[in-house]
Amino acid sequence: MHLVLILFFILASLWTVMTRSILRSAIGLAFTSVILTIMMFGLNSPLAAVFELSVCAGLISVLFVSTISLTQPYTTEEVLKRMKEMFARFRFLPLILLVLGIALSFAKITPLANLPPGEIVKDPRIVLWDLRRIEIMGQILVLLAGVFGVVILLKERIKK
Repeated sequence: MHLVLILFFILASLWTVMTRSILRSAIGLAFTSVILTIMMFGLNSPLAAVFELSVCAGLISVLFVSTISLTQPYTTEEVLKRMKEMFARFRFLPLILLVLGIALSFAKITPLANLPPGEIVKDPRIVLWDLRRIEIMGQILVLLAGVFGVVILLKERIKK
């Protein structure tokens, strides 16, 4: 059963990144997340599976599909113009990232917080709100970034 799930996962992932339609890619991403959720349940990680299903397969996919359906595709001239503007604006970004990556590889970074030792806790409320507070805040920030991205796209569409 695991091999079949892995095969479907690989096929869904390839379809997601290889399809020409962005809407089909969003649907493929949702399908890939559902398969990953099934695999996580099989690996006895129900909390991670529930988050994967609700956030990735659910909310993120809905945000992608709604954003895609609300936007209109650019013409070839508009795409070329925007690409030139983007390359002009971010031309130094690869160099900055390379220098930053080299600098971080030599830096000794200590963890920001001391993580508690591994323990088996049966109550999911304790796990979520006491032991995994940083991960919850990270997920909230990702969700807010997606919502603000949709709002910005809608504002640009209204201006046009």
